[in-house]
Amino acid sequence: MRRTTVVGLLAVPLSIAGLYWLMLHGFLQLAAILLVVAVLGMIVAAVWEWRHGHRKWASLLLAGALLTSGAVGYYGWNLNHQLDKVDRIAAPPGFDDEGQRPKEKPTKALNILLMGADNPDQNVEKPTVAEELADGKWDVGAYRSDTIMVVHIPADRKTAYVVSIPRDSYVPIYDESGKRHSENKINAAFSEYGPFGTLRTVEKLTGLRMNHLAVIDYEGFRDLTTAIGGVDVYVPETVYDSYQDQTWEKGWNHLEGNRALKYVRQRHGLTNGDFDRVARQQNFLRAVMEKTLDDGTIGNPVTFTRTLAAITSHLTVDDDFSNGEIRSLALSLDGLDAKKVKFVTLPLDHYETVETAGSVNIIDAARAKELWRAVGDDTMSRYLQKYPDDELGDQRDVS
Repeated sequence: MRRTTVVGLLAVPLSIAGLYWLMLHGFLQLAAILLVVAVLGMIVAAVWEWRHGHRKWASLLLAGALLTSGAVGYYGWNLNHQLDKVDRIAAPPGFDDEGQRPKEKPTKALNILLMGADNPDQNVEKPTVAEELADGKWDVGAYRSDTIMVVHIPADRKTAYVVSIPRDSYVPIYDESGKRHSENKINAAFSEYGPFGTLRTVEKLTGLRMNHLAVIDYEGFRDLTTAIGGVDVYVPETVYDSYQDQTWEKGWNHLEGNRALKYVRQRHGLTNGDFDRVARQQNFLRAVMEKTLDDGTIGNPVTFTRTLAAITSHLTVDDDFSNGEIRSLALSLDGLDAKKVKFVTLPLDHYETVETAGSVNIIDAARAKELWRAVGDDTMSRYLQKYPDDELGDQRDVS
C-alpha cells in the first residue's frame, strides 16, 4: 500500500475527530469551513487519482465526499424540519392598524415577548395554545402565564437583556383589540385574553413595540432539561414549599424533568414570594443557557437535535416569525455566551392588598419608565451601571 494512501486513510478519522472537537468547544464556523475544505479536497483528490489511473481510490474518495455531504445535508434538513414543528398563531384582524400599537423604531434591535403557558388543571388534557386560537377565539381560563419576559436583543447582537414582569404586577389589562379593562394582576391578561391580549397589555405598560411573541408551555421546560441532561442550581438555605410538598435542601440541587418544574413554579415558602419566583425562573434560564451555550450542547449533533426538538414541540410564535428569520437571528447571535445575557426584574414600589385582586405588586412607576426607556434606546448597559442591584445576583444568592 502506498505511503500517501496510508496517510490519507489515517487523516480521515483524525480529521473527523478534530472537527468534532471543534464543534464541542464552540468553534462551529471554523468547523463548517474546514468541513467544506475537506469535502472539496476529497473531490480534487478523487479527480487527481482518476486521471492517474487509480480508479479504486478515486471512487473511495468520491464516495467519502458524497457521504459527508449527504450526512451534513440531512442534519441541516432535520434541523429545519424541527423548526417546522413550531406552532404559529395569527394576530386578530386590525391588530396592526395604524395607531393601535407603539411605532417601530428604525433599528435592528429586537423585542420579543416570551410567555410561559401553564395549564391550571394538570389532570385535564387541553388543546395547545395554537389550537385554542385556531378559530380566532380564546377560551377564558384555559391557560395562565406566570412567566412574562421582555427579551431585548440590541442591534449589535453582542448582548441580550431579559426583563421579567412579575405575574402579580398590578396594571391596566387590555384585550387583543386594544380595549382597556379594569386593573388586575398582569397574568390575568393571558388567562382572559390570551397571548395577543398579553402583548397589548405589555406594549401599553412599556410603550415599546414587541417585534414578536413566543409562548412555551411548562412541559417544554420539563422536556428541555431532560434533553440536556438537567442543570444544577444552588439553594442558599433549606426551604419547604407547602403548596407542592417539596423540600429544597441547602446546597447544589440537580434539576431535571418535573423537579425543574417545581423549582420554577415555587412561590410559597420564599421570603419575597412572587419576586423570588421570578429570580428562580431567571436563575433556571441562566443555568440552561450555560449548559447549552458553554458546554458543547450546540456542537453535539445528537444532543442539539434533542434539545431543539424539546423546544420546538412546545413552542408557539406569531405567524410573522418565520423559520428564515429564526435562523437568521440564531446565526446573528453566534458567539453570544451566557455571561452576556443579563436578567432584570421590573422595579417594585410596594406590596398592597386590593379587594378585587388580592395581594399585588405596585410598580415603581418612575423607575420602570427609566427602565423601559433604556430598553427602547438600547442603553441597558448604562441603566445597569446606575442600578446594579436590579440585575439578577450570583447563583449562590438566589433563594
